[in-house]
Amino acid sequence: MDVETYSGGCLCGAIRFEATGPVLNPHCCSCKWCQRHTGALTATWVEFAREQVRWIGPAGAPATFRSSDYSRRAFCPTCGSSLGAIDDEPTVALLLGSFDSNQHQALAPTAHSFNDQLPRWWCVQ
Repeated sequence: MDVETYSGGCLCGAIRFEATGPVLNPHCCSCKWCQRHTGALTATWVEFAREQVRWIGPAGAPATFRSSDYSRRAFCPTCGSSLGAIDDEPTVALLLGSFDSNQHQALAPTAHSFNDQLPRWWCVQ
């Protein structure tokens, strides 16, 4: 069985990653931390075991900011692109917007947390 490899990175290309499947916990989140981290009302995440993610760009691993007692938000120190979160648990959560291709079915969210924090007008009809 082939193992899928996903690649992506920041806006300027200094931070690049490769992550190998399986994809864990594909989900959306609209909590205030995710909103402030991304500047968007909803963040779309997928998680990988830490050993499945390699930082391959010229700048190496992303910069991080301790955002909670269990996680650090990851971003490019050069262009400021949000890339994900590196948890103290052996988990790396990557934002789907940072992937080179986000069309693979395994990346499709299966849950949405904190959707009660969205404005009522969020779903445009």
